[in-house]
Amino acid sequence: MAHKFEIYKDKAGEYRVRFKYNSEVMFSTEGYSSKASATSAIESIKKNGPDAPVDDTTD
Repeated sequence: MAHKFEIYKDKAGEYRVRFKYNSEVMFSTEGYSSKASATSAIESIKKNGPDAPVDDTTD
C-alpha cells in the first residue's frame, strides 16, 4: 500500500499519528495520552479531511 496511517509512541511516551505516502511522512499529529485518542484522530481525519478547505496564508 502506498499510503498509511501509523500510530507510534514518541520519546515522551505519548501516542502520535503520522501519515505516510511511499514511506515519506506527509504529516504527524500532536501527542495523545492514550492510543484510543490517537485512533480517534485518525477517524476524524478520514471523516472530515476530504471536505476540509485549504487556507493559504502565503498572500
